[in-house]
Amino acid sequence: MSTAFIFPGQGSQYVGMGKAVHDEYREAREVFEEASERLGYDVADLCFNGPKEELNRTYRTQPCLLTASIAAYRVLASKGLGPSVVAGHSLGEYSALVAAGVMEFGDAVVLTEKRGRFMQSAVPESAGLMAAILGLQREQVDEVCLSVTSGYVSPANYNCPGQIVIAGWREAVEEAMSLAKEAGAKRVLPLAVSAPSHCALMIEASKKLAEELRNIDFTPPRVPVVNNADAMYLNTVDSIKASLVKQLDSPLLWEDSVRNMTDSGVDAFVEVGPGKVLSGLIKRIAPDAATFHTDAGIEEVVRELKGRS
Repeated sequence: MSTAFIFPGQGSQYVGMGKAVHDEYREAREVFEEASERLGYDVADLCFNGPKEELNRTYRTQPCLLTASIAAYRVLASKGLGPSVVAGHSLGEYSALVAAGVMEFGDAVVLTEKRGRFMQSAVPESAGLMAAILGLQREQVDEVCLSVTSGYVSPANYNCPGQIVIAGWREAVEEAMSLAKEAGAKRVLPLAVSAPSHCALMIEASKKLAEELRNIDFTPPRVPVVNNADAMYLNTVDSIKASLVKQLDSPLLWEDSVRNMTDSGVDAFVEVGPGKVLSGLIKRIAPDAATFHTDAGIEEVVRELKGRS
């Protein structure tokens, strides 16, 4: 059996996330305490009590999701469980890198807050938009985006068959949403994010991120890392840093990443962190793979994984 630990990105956050694992496990509490010390505010209070509007601000969402995910990961690790490979969806890639030993958690939590601020400053709040297109294939969504006349919009996340996210200027995304419906999309949903990531509007944010990454020490991964930008296994510091920069302004290849992992022998995926969004995507991409998520309860995941080993 080969098991991947996968880590969620923006859109998986909710008020109350991480509270159960925080209250039950010392390892989790220590993660929240370290995040609060590094960021200068009570991360646990924001995660557990909100308000939702503040938690959904990109520069708050990113370090809070990272913290909740690593809290769950540290508990799994304390019980002797580890992955054969790691990957993360967008922001979740930073959680994956912490789990792989590439970067220290304290550095990552500060970096993700800065990343969020870079993203927000690149596009004024409410000026950009992201939306999920359900029921169209890649080529159809590509054509929809090319047909828009009101501004810039492009595919941003190739999540799974029939689910693709687009990003760009608000007016252009709204036009693309209408065109997608005309093209036969089953559903079109705007996303609860405050900055349009994985598109060319993030180029300035990418440049600032690259500058920050020069000041952070990375080490080669202890377990393989599959990246978002190319859906490839990465094993060097330079390739990982370059990938994080590329990821911010290029489409996210989640479906391709999962297929690469299953082609390499992965047959079980553990979603480590808030929600079960990624577990749902995995079932669409690799229906024969086993999926688990820590939000269902750490002990249940531990029992299932140890029963499979």
